[in-house]
Amino acid sequence: MAAGAGITGADQAPILTVTLNPALDLSTSAEQVVPDIKLRCEAPAVDPGGGGINVSRAISRIGGRSTALVALGGGTGTQLGRLLNEAGLPVLRINAPGDTRQSLSVTDRTTEKQFRFVLPGPEWAAADVADALDAVAAAAVPGSIVVLSGSNPPGVPDDFVLRLCARLRGRPVRLLMDSSGAALALAARGKVRLAVLRMDDAEAEGLAGRKLPERRDTADFASALVAAGAAQTVVIARGADGNIAAGPDGRWHVEAHRVPIVSKIGAGDSFVAGYALAIARGRGVAEALGLGAACASATCMMPGTGLCRPDDVMRLYQERVVTPI
Repeated sequence: MAAGAGITGADQAPILTVTLNPALDLSTSAEQVVPDIKLRCEAPAVDPGGGGINVSRAISRIGGRSTALVALGGGTGTQLGRLLNEAGLPVLRINAPGDTRQSLSVTDRTTEKQFRFVLPGPEWAAADVADALDAVAAAAVPGSIVVLSGSNPPGVPDDFVLRLCARLRGRPVRLLMDSSGAALALAARGKVRLAVLRMDDAEAEGLAGRKLPERRDTADFASALVAAGAAQTVVIARGADGNIAAGPDGRWHVEAHRVPIVSKIGAGDSFVAGYALAIARGRGVAEALGLGAACASATCMMPGTGLCRPDDVMRLYQERVVTPI
């Protein structure tokens, strides 16, 4: 493949990202983060956030296209929607049952440690869940990739993805899920047949009930999830040791790039963005892993919630190291 071919190009399948629990992300810094005193912070950077939104933002930055279906409510939701429009992202808005949440990250400039404060979001009722299912089902056009990334707001049942799969049954739509907790456990039991299921190493070890110290251990567990019907392809992030995928294209490992870590916020979502865009353009899993890793590492180089820069992604993608296991 020509250098950068996984990034540039016009032909791609439609991508729909779903964010039921978005956040207005504020990031700032203080000289020190200590208790009991007023902490004088720098003027905050303000970005639209939430798993699916970050995926769409990163896809746009690397030359791809997606539509972001987002639940917004109240004054915070209005501000977040304005930021999405300013970013040039196509948005399908559904009404949230309350004010959109905020999240705050504060970097201690003395230690360079980052503190993240995440609020829960408004409580959803059964009617709100039904409306969201209707909206996603209507927006998921044939041939599209639907990305479910991030947490569910309070009141949304753990089996939301199962209900969505039932609504989409029979349609040529590929579901990519990057979630956690009970929703992830449900998917891992084979209750949902996804195209791609992604998790991190701690989540994988929790599901496995044991440590997965070596790459082969992780690959074996990913293969077991595929065999159990969780997904066609399972991707497990191993932090600084990169990412592993198992599925019909074999078992692969991609190295994590050695870059200066400024902020890890959005790195996982950026990985999903690169992976989703690569498969939307017909690339295989090895190239999808390479583009995902490049996006994640490029995001780690950016402060706050800035996400990846396209030049960094291009350079890191050209340096990718992807090997079979």
